[in-house]
Amino acid sequence: MNASYAPGEMMTIAASRLLKNGDVCFVGIGRPNAAANLARLTHAPEIVLVYESGAIGAKPATLPISIGDDVIAERAQTIVSIPEIFTYWLQGGRIGIGFLGAAQIDRFANINTTVIGSYARPQSRLPGAGGAPEIATHAREVFVIMDQSLRSFVKKLDFLTTVGHLDGGDSRARTGARGAGPSVVITQLGVLRPDPASKELVLTQIHPTASVEDARAATGWELRVADDCRTTEPPTPDELAALRALNASRAATPRSSRL
Repeated sequence: MNASYAPGEMMTIAASRLLKNGDVCFVGIGRPNAAANLARLTHAPEIVLVYESGAIGAKPATLPISIGDDVIAERAQTIVSIPEIFTYWLQGGRIGIGFLGAAQIDRFANINTTVIGSYARPQSRLPGAGGAPEIATHAREVFVIMDQSLRSFVKKLDFLTTVGHLDGGDSRARTGARGAGPSVVITQLGVLRPDPASKELVLTQIHPTASVEDARAATGWELRVADDCRTTEPPTPDELAALRALNASRAATPRSSRL
């Protein structure tokens, strides 16, 4: 492994590179939040970040710790009600990218953020759905960022929280979902995209610190690999500096001042 950066940094930077100037992105807290704000601070200063709490065009000075963090509102272009975010903006087709995290994902990019184990007697109870099911239904496309392991890339979800491509093929389209669903999954090992016909996730990119064998060993199904699977460009010094400063900004801000 290259000691100059961590796999998690490569994952966040690879995700941020997928965002462009002018994108309207509904941002989840956690790694989606870091990737989206990194894009805003580097190559996509005109990206429009939308948060579930009602902020549109957010430009937080530090990395928010939750959707209720006041730094989200401080420099936002406008603040609207949560019902307006979901009805006018999301259901109205005005969100280009829904950016989500997950605890579990299956081969068709359906995700679980509810429980690990049985629902009645879970091993772990997770944060839950939040707005993810609506985001995945109505955003024009969905990005997912998460760690890749046998615990997270599973043959069968413990609980279906948010529909990705359902059973594959045209099964999602037959539900009437407006958006195209997950278009990319970014992990600490590589990047996966759904096959255009089957919608099964295919490894299309491997990060420099990982191998195809690593990705297959961390997947609970027989992972398909694209014939033209390429190696991700390593992080640049500027990208690493910006990401580390962003993470440091969150750590340096007293929690008591950010409710």
